[in-house]
Amino acid sequence: MSNKPRVAVFDFACCEGCQLQIVNLEEEILDLIGAVDVVEWREAMSEQSSNYDVAIIEGSITRPEDEERLWLIRSRAKVLIALGACATIGGINKLKNNFDLRDVKKWVYGKDAEKPHLNTELTRSVAQVVKVDYLIHGCPIDRKEFTYIMRCILTGKKPEIPEWPVCVECKLKDNRCLWETGQTCLGPIIRAGCGARCPSSGFRCFGCRGYVNNPNINAAKDVIERYGLDVEVLKRKMNLFGSGNTQVTANG
Repeated sequence: MSNKPRVAVFDFACCEGCQLQIVNLEEEILDLIGAVDVVEWREAMSEQSSNYDVAIIEGSITRPEDEERLWLIRSRAKVLIALGACATIGGINKLKNNFDLRDVKKWVYGKDAEKPHLNTELTRSVAQVVKVDYLIHGCPIDRKEFTYIMRCILTGKKPEIPEWPVCVECKLKDNRCLWETGQTCLGPIIRAGCGARCPSSGFRCFGCRGYVNNPNINAAKDVIERYGLDVEVLKRKMNLFGSGNTQVTANG
């Protein structure tokens, strides 16, 4: 019998793009798979198992039956990893929390809105339902960060996740500040670790990695004032990935 850690991958409300990032590891995925036994992964295999050591969860929790299933997975797993923005902070799915759910169902499903299988509730991240041991941020996740965190877990080391804003990574890359171009970038308040992927390509930070702990709100306000931009625009941008998350507000 193998002594390798048994790993299972599960998905809830998501596009499964973060799992595709794992598949896109190509040759590197062979090294990781060689270090573990993958016992369940709907996107890659048909086998299922109720016996696993590590559970990787992609997706947010949007239905009562999802919550029940998540609790069952948590009870079986020694380690639970939230994979990607939907799992770590609720993701774009949390946008519906800004509206009456009855209206949301009517907008999306029309005359079928009240059918039982379309039941829904306020979107929550995985950590808002069960204890999470590790978070792998992003939409989608960063492949290098995923392999780094997994190797740390498998070797018993604690992964070091950046606790500074995306602006730091932009400065290290000598990127021009996108605020200077009139874009309302969330870099001052969003957790780094992506290598400033979007700003480096000329796009503002969308906030998919969630708010950095103790964000420098005053710095964000200073930037807004310096470039004559509107704080209300900043609030709207924060809603894309920050709906219902109360760690920070644009008013401080």
